[in-house]
Amino acid sequence: MTFRKINNWLHLWLGLISGIIVLIVCVTGCIWVFNDEITALLNPKTRIEKQDKQVLMPSQLGAIAQKQYPGQKLSYVTYQQGRTAHIAVGARRGGSSLEVNPYTGEVVSTKDVKKGDFDFFRFILNGHRFLWMPYSIGRPIVNYGTLVFVVMLITGLIWWYPKKWNKKTREKSFKIKWNGSFKRVNLDLHNVLGFYSLLFCLAIALTGMVYGIQWYSKGLYWVTSGGQSLGEYGNLRSDSLQANKHYTPEQAIDKAFMLAMKENPSSEGFYYTFPDTSDAKSTIYISVYPSAGQFYNSQIYQFDQHTLERLKGDSPVYDISYQEAGFGSKLRKMNYDIHVGSILGFPGKVLAFLVTLIGASLPVTGFIIWWNRKFGKKKTAKKRNDDYLGNGNRIQIKEVKKFVPKKAEKKTAEEVPVLMQTSTNIS
Repeated sequence: MTFRKINNWLHLWLGLISGIIVLIVCVTGCIWVFNDEITALLNPKTRIEKQDKQVLMPSQLGAIAQKQYPGQKLSYVTYQQGRTAHIAVGARRGGSSLEVNPYTGEVVSTKDVKKGDFDFFRFILNGHRFLWMPYSIGRPIVNYGTLVFVVMLITGLIWWYPKKWNKKTREKSFKIKWNGSFKRVNLDLHNVLGFYSLLFCLAIALTGMVYGIQWYSKGLYWVTSGGQSLGEYGNLRSDSLQANKHYTPEQAIDKAFMLAMKENPSSEGFYYTFPDTSDAKSTIYISVYPSAGQFYNSQIYQFDQHTLERLKGDSPVYDISYQEAGFGSKLRKMNYDIHVGSILGFPGKVLAFLVTLIGASLPVTGFIIWWNRKFGKKKTAKKRNDDYLGNGNRIQIKEVKKFVPKKAEKKTAEEVPVLMQTSTNIS
């Protein structure tokens, strides 16, 4: 069996096995790309005009939330310029939340999430991450289904590559024949769109695998960082012996917030957690976002909730700034933004949407190709002569003309050979 036959066999059967996984992951992924934009569009009240003044302090926002939900535990706050501050209380998943004007403290809206309530984007994310199955079952299926998709992209490129380049193979490899038959258009959609989206699909798939396959994640960082270990995100803890000696919880979160804002005066947004008053070892976590809608260059702070000492671990990725990071660490910090396209801003998200949409179409068009070849009507030699193989090579079949003998014609006497005439006269 030749290399091409093995390659094509792998592409075919891996595609049939993983097709439904790729379809679901890509469709849910292209919807998730615009999660923030769709949410803001459907909730116009959350848009707030930017003002040239300081937003409310964490303790003030916390007091507003506790007034609305007395007795509930404060969880976290997220804020983007031009939007309301989102305050979560209770459990991180579930519980309740408020949208608050960050300048005036006006409560714009509230939301109470109960167990079993339907959340569209949570539903989409669950499908994207584990196919709506139990996490322990669905997550490995998605992770290794994505790995199979990467293999299929490579085998697909090999199958697509013509054995010989000429004008006809170039046209068939790079152009879709929209005026062709359904089978021809479907084949072109699979081959041509698959080729144009190849590098982008690879980037999205490879960055997605970072979140689910540990050996791949660590190996990728080891290669890109020149042999460094990825390390673990530090489980930093406050000094519980210093409790109640320096600051109240409200003072601590406000001062920590001011320290972070002082170093990032032009930030586009932030996220911070309230100190857990029931756990003396919990910390204050603050993440500041210099760029709107991007996370790669975020500045992370962790403070001891009692002394406000800034805590730092030894991870080469999570415990240093983007500016201080080496190539491998910068690439890892950019991983999510590459995965959703936001590394290139809004145009990048549009590109990611289109690419994942094409990715979702590949198992569909591929299945139709297989079905037509397996169960479709056999083509005549003339029609097959106008088709071509999946690798772009034209099938050269010449139509054989049927031999039809000529009818015998009557000849005049002048046309009959002299010898024939002589023999007749003799008889």
